[in-house]
Amino acid sequence: MVRKATRIVVKCTLTHKSDERTRRRGPRPTRTVVTRSQRTVHHTTTSGSFFHSLPSEVFDMILDKMSVLEISVFSMVSKEITRYILDYISTLAWKNKTIVQSFHHSTCLEQRSTIERYRDLGLLFKRCTLLQPTKDRLKFIFSKFSQIPCFLMEQCSAPDCIGFSSYGVFLQTLIAGWDELECDRVFNFLSDLTNLLQKMEAVIMGKPGVTWDHKLQLRLFCRKVLLDPWPSQPECQFWLTQLLKPWPMVSQAHLLFILYGPVMPDGTFGWQDLVERGLPHCTLWDLARAILLLFGKLESKCQTANSLLAILEELIVIPQPWHVENVARLLVLCGSSLCYTVLASKAVNGRLLEVSRLIVFIILVCEKDGYHMTWAVKMVQQICTVFGTAPERFCFIQQLENMFSEVTREFFELSVTENHLDNRETFQALCFLIDSSARFHTKFLHMFLK
Repeated sequence: MVRKATRIVVKCTLTHKSDERTRRRGPRPTRTVVTRSQRTVHHTTTSGSFFHSLPSEVFDMILDKMSVLEISVFSMVSKEITRYILDYISTLAWKNKTIVQSFHHSTCLEQRSTIERYRDLGLLFKRCTLLQPTKDRLKFIFSKFSQIPCFLMEQCSAPDCIGFSSYGVFLQTLIAGWDELECDRVFNFLSDLTNLLQKMEAVIMGKPGVTWDHKLQLRLFCRKVLLDPWPSQPECQFWLTQLLKPWPMVSQAHLLFILYGPVMPDGTFGWQDLVERGLPHCTLWDLARAILLLFGKLESKCQTANSLLAILEELIVIPQPWHVENVARLLVLCGSSLCYTVLASKAVNGRLLEVSRLIVFIILVCEKDGYHMTWAVKMVQQICTVFGTAPERFCFIQQLENMFSEVTREFFELSVTENHLDNRETFQALCFLIDSSARFHTKFLHMFLK
């Protein structure tokens, strides 16, 4: 027999006696469950209200005792603290006390201290404007620095000025980690702020009134503020591409030459020396590095090397066609891949005379600068593969040997016409050429005899 379930209803009624007892004891305490998020909000509100309750003069005194780096860390405590610090660093008193505007230091220690100060300022403005939109951040930040004379082109010509270097360190620290779209906005903002594109156009097109000083100022600003502060290749690629992108190929070559071409110890451009004589590899290394940056950028975008070859063809005739040794040295510094691309392109287009002359001077550069001659031999072997038939390859080798004879004769005649006791440079070049020819042919024959 199944027992039927019954519902038991219990009714509780407060009697007058129990009610009186309750009143005597007071209300029974209730337990409240507080979640972690509620506790965080409560703690933030409490801490914020603590600082909010302080007189502003006391809070300013606390911030006055802190370093720039400490303030930058403190600004991340809460939104309220961030807002107060933004107001604090917007005052003229803070700006005059903290933002260094003297950049003509005599000692390396002072220079290093100033640059480190601007690195800390970059962190401060990066952190305290973190929650603002990019456009508002840039307006606020650069309103503090846009009128510093040493940060402006054509305002300071002191040779020991580190204004651009400090500006570059500040900018690099500020935008490190930003994505490409945000960096593109930064470039456009700086271009508008400094009239950069207009100044570049005036320099590239050689407008009336443009002097060597204008070109040098443009070079210093772009190199020290936008390009050189970046330690890694991708960021430097980005900024170099941004500078070159608005211009046609001819202008890109001209701008590349202004930014990375050889500069003499006295600060003047050594452009005419590229035309008249061979220069040491250190004068062309910056230009080679810039070309390699562009070449990597072109490859990453799956573009052909034609645009780079066009830039290079324009580059080696500024201001006039270069001395062949300088062209050869630039190709050697650019490495095997780019060197082969240039020589193979000329060979395919039937410019054997030009290719042969370049190879002879590449061999001379290898001997002068201490490169292994095996590198030049392998380059010649690679060029031979461009030709499809044995007669074409033989014609190329024959042209190369004839060019060795022709260049040797040129060097000899030049050394005879000059008094080699007074000018030993030409005679020494002849000796290098003879030695390089011997080493090249020794390696070349050895490879065939192996």
